[in-house]
Amino acid sequence: MRFELIDRVLDRQEDSLTGIKTVTASEEYLADHFPGFPVLPGVMMLEALAQAARLFVAGQENPATRPLVVTQVRNVRYGNMVRPGQALTVHVTLRKQDDEGYDFQGTGKVDEQVAVQGRFRLEPLTTA
Repeated sequence: MRFELIDRVLDRQEDSLTGIKTVTASEEYLADHFPGFPVLPGVMMLEALAQAARLFVAGQENPATRPLVVTQVRNVRYGNMVRPGQALTVHVTLRKQDDEGYDFQGTGKVDEQVAVQGRFRLEPLTTA
């Protein structure tokens, strides 16, 4: 399954990207998380950060040619829940780029309240 969580890029700077994910009640994964009290799963918040980082890399002068995958996640913390009808604004900042990949710091907020934050690394997918 392929899905895009970032609805729109709001801003792009030399070392960062800001995007938005609007959560709707029709999203399939909300039916089971949690019945009667749907909230965006934490893993989907983290995926929104990773997708924003991939969009950032794709817009660089020499983007990675292979698909980027999350290879490391550190210091991830979750704050407020994200409910249908709310928008998660994600901001990712490139901390470091080397020959093997990209290190990012990311934050997702709803109405200026932190819903997710942490550091993660993207590296090109290797084939066996």
